[in-house]
Amino acid sequence: MAKKGNLPKFTLEFDEKRVQWELQKDKTGQVVKRFNVKENATKRDVLRKAIGPNGGSVKIQKVNGRFQSERTYPKSKDPKRSPG
Repeated sequence: MAKKGNLPKFTLEFDEKRVQWELQKDKTGQVVKRFNVKENATKRDVLRKAIGPNGGSVKIQKVNGRFQSERTYPKSKDPKRSPG
């Protein structure tokens, strides 16, 4: 199991070539899951299930690649000193 300060990191970003949203592991670039619509990826519990039982931190980007938000799963592993 990952340590509290050492959560796996993921990014949800738009792939223009495939015209899909991809959830990737930041460390390896491996695509964990693809979504046709961003709203399907950000629905309740979808990201949590996609990243697996050990949890992690997900950076969500806009279509233009700019940062939108970040979510931590499970919420109990969210660093207390970070805003949000």
